[in-house]
Amino acid sequence: MGCVSGLGVGVAESWRRLKAGEGAIQPLSRGGIEGCAAAIEDVDALVPPASDGLRRLGRLDPLSLFTLIAAGEALEQAGLTGSPSLDSRTAVVVGCGSGGNATVDTAYQRLFGQGQAKVHPQTIPSSMIAAPSAHVAMLHGIHGPAFTISSACASSAHALGEAMYMIRAGRVDVTIVGGAEACLNRGSWTGWQSLGVLAPDTCRPFSRGRQGMVLGEGAAMLVLESEDHAQARGAAVLGRLAGYGASSDAGQMTAPDAAGMAAALRAAHQHAGVALDGPLLVSAHGTGTALNDATEAAALRAVYGDWLDRHCVIATKSAHGHMIGAGGAMEFLLGMKALHDGFAPPTLGHLGPDPDCEVPLAIEGQDFIGDALVSSSFAFGGLNAVLIGTRA
Repeated sequence: MGCVSGLGVGVAESWRRLKAGEGAIQPLSRGGIEGCAAAIEDVDALVPPASDGLRRLGRLDPLSLFTLIAAGEALEQAGLTGSPSLDSRTAVVVGCGSGGNATVDTAYQRLFGQGQAKVHPQTIPSSMIAAPSAHVAMLHGIHGPAFTISSACASSAHALGEAMYMIRAGRVDVTIVGGAEACLNRGSWTGWQSLGVLAPDTCRPFSRGRQGMVLGEGAAMLVLESEDHAQARGAAVLGRLAGYGASSDAGQMTAPDAAGMAAALRAAHQHAGVALDGPLLVSAHGTGTALNDATEAAALRAVYGDWLDRHCVIATKSAHGHMIGAGGAMEFLLGMKALHDGFAPPTLGHLGPDPDCEVPLAIEGQDFIGDALVSSSFAFGGLNAVLIGTRA
C-alpha cells in the first residue's frame, strides 16, 4: 500500500497521525484559494520513487505526481519493483474524479487572463484524466492493461473492485490500483464553492452542527494480486479484498438515495460471504454534509438493523478531507490498517450526536476487533461502490 495526502507522505506517517487524532484540515491560502482544506504541505518538494526516469514522462500535473508517489511506495513494499510480472501480467487501474486541474488552470490563465494565443504544448497530455495510469505504466515498464475509471467520489472504490474482477477472471495476476485527486486549485475550488457544499471550518461527519465537506488532495494506491501469485513469490500479504458491491441510484445528480446505498452494501456482503451481524468495522462515506450523513445513516440502519450497534463506524474524512476520486482507496487503505491493528481511529470535529444520523461512531480512538472492514463510497450521480476487506 502507498499514499500521500494532507496527513503526510507514506502509509506509516498517515496512519500514525490518524491514530493520534492529528487531522490535516486547516486554513488554506494558496493560488487564489481562501478557506479550509486538507492540503499537502509542500507539493513542489515531492519527488516520486524511480525519479531517474521521470524526464521521459513529460510535464507532470500534481494528479500524476501524487499517483506515482503512492504507486512507488506500494510496489516497493510489495517487493515487485523491477519484477518480470510487471511486464504483461500486471494492470494499472486508477480512479480519478477529474483530470489535471492545475494544468488546465495554468492554460486558461495564459489564454483568457493574459490574452496569449498559445498554451504549453504539454497541456493536453498533462491534464488528461488518463495521464496517471499511463505515467505509472511508463515509469515501471508495465505493458498490461492501463486505464482510468471516473465515477466522481466512488472512482477509486470502483477501480479496486473492477481490478479484483480482472484478477479473478485470469486476465492479469497483479493490479496496481487506487485513486488520485488534485483539486486544490482555484478553478476546481471555485466550482465546489459555488455548489454550496463546503464547510467554513472543518468536516464533522455525523455530528450536530456539521456544515459541509472539506476538500483534500493526494493519492492512495494498492497492489492487488491473486493468492496463487502471492504465495508463489513469497509475498507478505497485508489483507484480502473479499467483496465488492456497486449500484446506481438512477435518481438525481447531487441528492443521495438510501435505497441505492443499501443495494451496494448488500451486494458487497453477498459477494464476500460476510455476515451482516459482524462485528464489523464500517468505514463510512461520511462527508459531513447534512443530507449525505442522514441518508447514509438510514442506509446503514436499513441493512444492518439492530446489528448496527454491534459494529463500529469510522469517518476518516474528518482527518484527510474529501479526496474525491482518491477517497475510496484512501479510506479502504486506512480501514485495512485499522482492521489489522484492531484500533478504530477517532472521528475529529464531533460536536455531539445528531438524532437524524445516529450511528455507533468511534469519536475517540478505541480498540475494536472486527470480522471485516466495510468501506463505502457514495458519489454524485448516485454512483455507489462498497468494498469489503478481511485480514490476511
